Amino acid sequence: MSTRTLLLLLLAFLGFMIYVEWQSDFAPEAPAPVEPLPAERMADGALPADASTVPTDVPDLPEPVEGEPVAGSTPVPAADEVRSGTRIEVVTDKLLAEIDPIGGTLVGLRLREYPVSVDEPDRPFVLLSESIPGYHVAQAGLVDSDGRAPNHTDRFDYDRALYEMAPDQDRLTVPLSWRGPDGLEIEQRWTFHRADYVIEHVVEITNAGETAWQGSRYLQLQKSPERSGGGMTFTNPERISFNGAAVYDPQEKFIKLPFDEFGDEPYRNTFEGGWAGMVQHYFLSAWIPTAEAPHRYSTRLVDAVLPNRFALSATSTPIRIEPGTTQRFEAQLFAGPKQQNRLDEVAPGLSLTVDYGIFTVFSKPLFWLLDKIHALVSNWGVAIILLTLLIKLAFYKLTQAQFRSMGKLRKLQPRIQQLKERYGDDRQKFGQAMMDIYKKEKVNPLGGCLPILVQIPIFIALYWVLLESVELRQASFLWVPDLSKPDPLFILPIINGLFMIVTQRLTPMAGMDPMQRKIMQWLPVTFAVLFAFFPAGLVLYWSANSGISLLQQWYILRQIDAEEARARA
Repeated sequence: MSTRTLLLLLLAFLGFMIYVEWQSDFAPEAPAPVEPLPAERMADGALPADASTVPTDVPDLPEPVEGEPVAGSTPVPAADEVRSGTRIEVVTDKLLAEIDPIGGTLVGLRLREYPVSVDEPDRPFVLLSESIPGYHVAQAGLVDSDGRAPNHTDRFDYDRALYEMAPDQDRLTVPLSWRGPDGLEIEQRWTFHRADYVIEHVVEITNAGETAWQGSRYLQLQKSPERSGGGMTFTNPERISFNGAAVYDPQEKFIKLPFDEFGDEPYRNTFEGGWAGMVQHYFLSAWIPTAEAPHRYSTRLVDAVLPNRFALSATSTPIRIEPGTTQRFEAQLFAGPKQQNRLDEVAPGLSLTVDYGIFTVFSKPLFWLLDKIHALVSNWGVAIILLTLLIKLAFYKLTQAQFRSMGKLRKLQPRIQQLKERYGDDRQKFGQAMMDIYKKEKVNPLGGCLPILVQIPIFIALYWVLLESVELRQASFLWVPDLSKPDPLFILPIINGLFMIVTQRLTPMAGMDPMQRKIMQWLPVTFAVLFAFFPAGLVLYWSANSGISLLQQWYILRQIDAEEARARA
């Protein structure tokens, strides 16, 4: 590997780091969340005394598909109508959920198979919560012009306060009901499934009154994001992983909706076959309405009881229910990890929430191949090493050309050293004479750059795979407990540094000035320090890449020596 190649690699590497840090430090941020209330969770469900004076967070009633617009708007809920103190607890093999009878809102969801960290294996990750900060809930309700139907601020009746999935049970349904004084009857059902993060939601409206009812069903996610913390970006991937809202429009595809745009540039669009979600690092919550029915998707900044709440809604077009008839609304809520092999089975485009950015064209095939290898070896660390081997085999011809060029350069080192002694400090004459030798011997001093240039996008794409793939979250390898975090013992950065030192011993050094030699000598230390802050899985890839390259270099140079020996004989 030539000096120019190593310097090019270092420049590209540092440029990538600067780019990511710049994105993290200067990208628009959402307003800071409010300070916690005296109690982190409002256990009694009460809101501040002046809550009745704030605007409602119920979506507006959209216009019907046919006919005149529906007049009016939903009234503002009173303070004591927003939350109850009771929680309906739901226990499944995958989830620990809490439902508030007020609105039938899903106010808590913990993922049993995803611990907060490897150090706390018994503490499930919290995806939905009513705590402050970090408020994140899933709501559903009805909206009409005269306030006859319940929204997520109205109290529902329920049968019991605990639902637990039995070992022989595949589904668990939590029913809630509401009866209005004018004969409108609403039944709301949450259905949880074994071994799944998809929750079915049904709202059934029966008009037992004497007048027709006209209105819409809405699905809504509210979130008050937490700060991602400080420190270097590479030690805190949540600083660069997208944290915001998103919708999927079959025509416009995946659309990111940053929180900072909710107030000034609210999103409004109507289409069918889409979904609306809140995206965060590794995890996702998304409402998926019935694909055949058009819905209006909208965002709003709810400057109300909890400042800095961001609401994302999907509201059906208004329907009319005549007396004595029943209408049923169905939807799905996906709330769980962004497992790439599962997401598109739930809804089209859902896998796009695993956001590889501009490197998607490389990252998706890399993950697909990595996942296939993992299915064979059952260890992500071993899969990364085997993936590296396959990449090296794919680029073997390029690598061979690189090392053959290096071999020729090595043979020219004595002549180049003589030129340096002859011309002394006259860099111009020395450079011209050296290029004449390269031309005469048909040696390209930049012949080693192409393999490195090819590897740089692969390196960056794999960085995003390790950053975004929940499959590698808390995956262990030998002494490394979590490949998505830095190596706690710094063994991998040291191994990579040693490989670089050995590689330098095989690299032609003649023609370098003292400054270049110092840079070359410090490169292994520089990379070891930088890699100490990178995910261990990425450093494992680069160390395996360096080790395999070293073996290739040794083998190819031996071939060259053997060929020259035969030619002399």
